[in-house]
Amino acid sequence: MDHPGPPTSPDRAVRRRATHEESARAVRTWWDAEADRYYDEHGVDLGDAELTWGPEGWTERELGLLGGLRGQDVLEVGAGAAQGGRWCAAQGARVVSTDLSAGMLQVGRGIDARSAGPAPQGYAQCDGARLPFADACVDLVVTAHGVLAFVPDADAVLREWARVVRPGGRVVFSLPHPFRWVFPDLPGPEGLVARYPYSTDEAYVEETEDGTATYTEHHRTVGDLVRAVHGAGLVLVDLVEPGWPPGLEREWGGWGPVRGRLLPGTAILVAHRP
Repeated sequence: MDHPGPPTSPDRAVRRRATHEESARAVRTWWDAEADRYYDEHGVDLGDAELTWGPEGWTERELGLLGGLRGQDVLEVGAGAAQGGRWCAAQGARVVSTDLSAGMLQVGRGIDARSAGPAPQGYAQCDGARLPFADACVDLVVTAHGVLAFVPDADAVLREWARVVRPGGRVVFSLPHPFRWVFPDLPGPEGLVARYPYSTDEAYVEETEDGTATYTEHHRTVGDLVRAVHGAGLVLVDLVEPGWPPGLEREWGGWGPVRGRLLPGTAILVAHRP
């Protein structure tokens, strides 16, 4: 979900355009290096078999956005260590969990080896925007803070997800709330001053001195997301903006109680394929 800080400090962080190939290469390398540390830092908060929609901590068990899962074919994209896939499998779904990072999938297999609970039936390392699966092969595509924040073309991603979903199926995904883009990614009061334009096609890029990207995140507005959903032939059923839970005091990257009680941190979109 969140970018908790690079393994080594980049030479600079800038806002500029970045291509899909550049972003995929940077993000895959970054998450491969981060996989174990990320799990050590956030594994307790996520749970090994919970579908946690964002750093606010709201789970699918609480929000109930997916509908009935028993007997359903589920594709989890941007799965990380497949915590969400494990939750879906526990509800009786047949699950394949995918991620661009081999390191994150390896963490997931380690969790499976330690656990006696249900697990995804399969794993695949692949680009969540370019899926190696047949048309109309699953009932649900789901991700919690996966893929969309890390690629420049939301329209292409939604078309790809819609392609693999059967008629009557769903696409449900969460990502950092677009409104966060205008503020510095800091959890305290210093993160409450708007500094960046909301309407922009520039990415956040950490790069070396020679301009090689080592980490990227991409922005789109709420309107961009709605249009991407409808452009993919999907029907938007709900757009959920969960608040900060009362009493939760932890900080997670730029998320925390100071900003969370004032600004939306996560957006969850629920879409249906007619």
